Amino acid sequence: MAARRIKPSLYISVDIEADGPIPGPYSMISIGAAVAGRQDADGYAPADPEQHTFYRELRPISEDFVPEALAVSGLDRDRLLAEGAAPETAMREFTAWVRQVSDGTGQPVMCGYPAAYDWTFVYWYLIRFTGESPFGHSGCLDMKTLYATKAGLPLRAVNKGTMPRDLLSRRRHTHHALDDALEQADLLNNIMTTARLTP
Repeated sequence: MAARRIKPSLYISVDIEADGPIPGPYSMISIGAAVAGRQDADGYAPADPEQHTFYRELRPISEDFVPEALAVSGLDRDRLLAEGAAPETAMREFTAWVRQVSDGTGQPVMCGYPAAYDWTFVYWYLIRFTGESPFGHSGCLDMKTLYATKAGLPLRAVNKGTMPRDLLSRRRHTHHALDDALEQADLLNNIMTTARLTP
């Protein structure tokens, strides 16, 4: 019996900023992404995340927003209403970028820390404004779960403060979507290339 061929995965670190807790009533106002690395049957190969990046600021889709959530990003809502990319345009461009960087390289997997919040917005926006997702409906990896599993810890016991410092990126967490996508790419690469994790 022939061995089953394992398709490689291309891991793309994605971070978003939003003006509220859920998409639809609230808006994704920026998205940043960076290629972190590739995994096949032979193992994981990290990439320089600065080599392939994507960033867009988006026009809000509703009048509702949570001031505290908006303040996190530091983005100006009035400027976004006037200058932000239409969601349809931004998500089509994002999809095209994902397909370009993954073509011939591997199946794209969106990675986040934690992924649940960012994936909710990204997947909703992709389906709502383009009708499809280059990640499929489940191509998502949560770095927090990955670390907890490798370190043998309960998920709710994990945060960046409990991780060994040498796993963390030296980049600052700025709440700028591209900066944070790059930071998360470093974290993913460090987790994936460390054979044994101890909390």
